Amino acid sequence: MAGRLDALRVKLMDDWSVGRMTAKKILLVEDDTNVREVVQLCLQDLGNWIVLATSSPVQGLQHAQQEEPDAIVLDISMPGMDGFMFLEELRSNPKTQNIPVVLLSANARWLNSHLLERYQVAGAIAKPFDATLLSMQISTLLGWDA
Repeated sequence: MAGRLDALRVKLMDDWSVGRMTAKKILLVEDDTNVREVVQLCLQDLGNWIVLATSSPVQGLQHAQQEEPDAIVLDISMPGMDGFMFLEELRSNPKTQNIPVVLLSANARWLNSHLLERYQVAGAIAKPFDATLLSMQISTLLGWDA
């Protein structure tokens, strides 16, 4: 039974990634090397997205302005500039203020709707996350699955 469920899950993921997701450009800002690599691979392989990845929030802001990504996946807890400082900078720049953002955080449970609305965040995904579902979760939060 478990083998059939796994095969069905793989087929659904293949159908989803081929038929429903388009080649979006995603900016990933994550300081943890291992998490960044896993997320990047998931979004590229399962989401069929172009992923620009950086460990630095400052570089992330530069990439957001230069590359004009379709969305940003952002870790909240980073050294130097946390995710909220990043969001304030992002939203204060006319060129980047409308880029949708999805937060990725071990502390996602304490993010309430008021806080997400204040920073104009599409949603939050808790770490640890299911790598096989990550691109679908992001797509759903951004309304790209409709």
